[in-house]
Amino acid sequence: MTMRPTKPISIVVAEDDPDDRFLIKEAFEQHRLSNDVAFVEDGEELIAYLRREGQYAALEGKPFPGLILLDLNMPRMDGREALQIIKSDKFLCRIPVVVLTTSKAEEDILRTYGLGVNSFITKPVSFDDLVRIVQTLCNYWIEIVVLPPECQSVKVEV
Repeated sequence: MTMRPTKPISIVVAEDDPDDRFLIKEAFEQHRLSNDVAFVEDGEELIAYLRREGQYAALEGKPFPGLILLDLNMPRMDGREALQIIKSDKFLCRIPVVVLTTSKAEEDILRTYGLGVNSFITKPVSFDDLVRIVQTLCNYWIEIVVLPPECQSVKVEV
C-alpha cells in the first residue's frame, strides 16, 4: 500500500479504556495515517485540550483538530457532556465530532444528534471492522471533506 497525501489536520480521540485506545491507535497505524493523532482519557481532558488549558497550553495558536472521535461513557465528564460544551462554544462548535461508542441505545443516538454530533458509530467487535471504520473515517474526513479554517490554520475569531 502506498502512502497517500493527506490534509495536515490532526485528530483527537477521547477514550478512557486503555485497550480501546491501543486498538484505535493500531487501526490508524494499519491505515498508515500520517496525520497527528492525540489521545485524551475523558471529557474534562478533551475540553482542556481543545481550549488549550493546563497541560495543553503549549497548543495555543495551533489549529484545532479536524476531527474528534468521542466515546460516550467516560469518567469525570462523559462524552455527552463534552459534546454539549463543544457544540455550545463559538470557537469549538464547527469541529466535526464522531461518536465512537459501545452504546446502541436509541436515546444516545437521538441525544447526540440533537446536540450536533456529525456521526454516531457503534464500536465494532472485530479489529478488522475497526480498521475498516478508521479507513472510511479517514477517507471521508481527511481526503474528501472541506473543513472550517480553524481546523487547518491558526484559530480564527468569529
